[in-house]
Amino acid sequence: MTVSYEAVIGIECHVELKTATKMFCGCPNEFGGEPNTKVCPVCLGMPGALPVPNRVAIEHMIRAGLAFGAEIPAFSKFDRKNYFYPDMPKDYQISQYDMPLTLGGTVKYWLEDGTMKTCRLTRIHLEEDTGKSSHAGSGDGRIAGSAYSLVDFNRAGVPLMECVSEPEIHSAVEAVAYLEALRLTLLQLGVSDVKMEEGSLRCDANVSIRLHGAAELGTKTEIKNMNSFRSVHRAIESEIARQTALLESGGRIVQETRGWDEVRGETHSMRSKEQAHDYRYFPDPDLVPMEPLAGAVERVTASIPELPWRRFERFTAEYGINPKQATQLVATGALATYFDRVVELTKRPQQVTNFVLGDLSRLANESGVPIAQSKVLPEALAELIALLEAKTINSKIAKDLLERMWAEGGSPASLVDSLGLAQTSDVGVIEKFVDDAIAANPKVVADYRAGKSNVAGFLVGQIMKASSGKADPALVKDLLLKKLA
Repeated sequence: MTVSYEAVIGIECHVELKTATKMFCGCPNEFGGEPNTKVCPVCLGMPGALPVPNRVAIEHMIRAGLAFGAEIPAFSKFDRKNYFYPDMPKDYQISQYDMPLTLGGTVKYWLEDGTMKTCRLTRIHLEEDTGKSSHAGSGDGRIAGSAYSLVDFNRAGVPLMECVSEPEIHSAVEAVAYLEALRLTLLQLGVSDVKMEEGSLRCDANVSIRLHGAAELGTKTEIKNMNSFRSVHRAIESEIARQTALLESGGRIVQETRGWDEVRGETHSMRSKEQAHDYRYFPDPDLVPMEPLAGAVERVTASIPELPWRRFERFTAEYGINPKQATQLVATGALATYFDRVVELTKRPQQVTNFVLGDLSRLANESGVPIAQSKVLPEALAELIALLEAKTINSKIAKDLLERMWAEGGSPASLVDSLGLAQTSDVGVIEKFVDDAIAANPKVVADYRAGKSNVAGFLVGQIMKASSGKADPALVKDLLLKKLA
């Protein structure tokens, strides 16, 4: 009998917050730079140096918590987490344990087919980041030229938000979709730049498997060192396969931390998994407890924009846009706002989608200028669509106008008037173009009448060229086919 297993996955995300300075000192919160140049006695843990909390980081935390529907407790505090690794100069990390700034909440995300999913959050808490270790050389580390490690403390003390999910994800595909929605939400809230390549978004996956239908969770392993969503997908699938093979062979899964080897495409054991009691948390004596003011919470609540999942649902349900297109449109808040404004003006969501994801996206990619920051204002695009709907211009002229508007801006209606680009629907004028094309291409006409109907497209192209693109294409095709019949 074949045994069927179900994966159970929880995600822990570490997100560096976008602030001018670090969490507990005035050092700049900037990526890169010469090692150990953005440090001070506080973030280096010098004796006698006292931390002062970053107000903006705390507001970012509250903003994120409210966006995910979390509870903001009336009382919160910082704790010391004993952390004996070289990249933490104090030998402890200022974090939060039993009384974090937020509790609960949910992340809503969607799959490629548009299916909406929900994963609960255990908590979002605030802490300081560690330094960064670089390992080099070879050997046993005891002689000159052998293996060694260097530590850069520029990152130590950067405000770090940890989002901990409940184990409610059941596949690598769902895990990536969850992370995409989380990243997009945090980006549009303005609390982080969430750049995985710079380490401002780092995620670990807790993976276990159990028999289908079982209620009890299996033994979990934590996967680290995943630096892209592609790596997350591959690592989770690899770990599910490893655990399945181990159980099927009669083995036992050990709770541990495992690293991800991108080259070999497999996870590997790093260390036994620490438990909360290993860190020996206790309240930080240098930091007073926090009591978020109701007025501050209300102010932050009022500033939260429409969230990506809500826009996705609205675009698919109200506008009838397919899930793939809706995902592209909510990729940035500015683009979604631009799109919404044009739809508001035109009441033509699909036409707007075609322009925004078609020609405008191409122009944006070619120029490096985002659509929402381009010279094609929402009002101008709405005007262009109105001209097209009224058959004042055809699709070819619309494309040409869009190119000109991207470069120069301006009103499409004014450009049509000044350049004489209005489409002609005069039957007499178009009939003359059709007759000339038939007379100039006797072989093509003979081929069509011999059954090669696809050559009619060539004749339509010749007629449009002769009319400088101004002829009504539908009328051109209708007249042409009648004369060729």
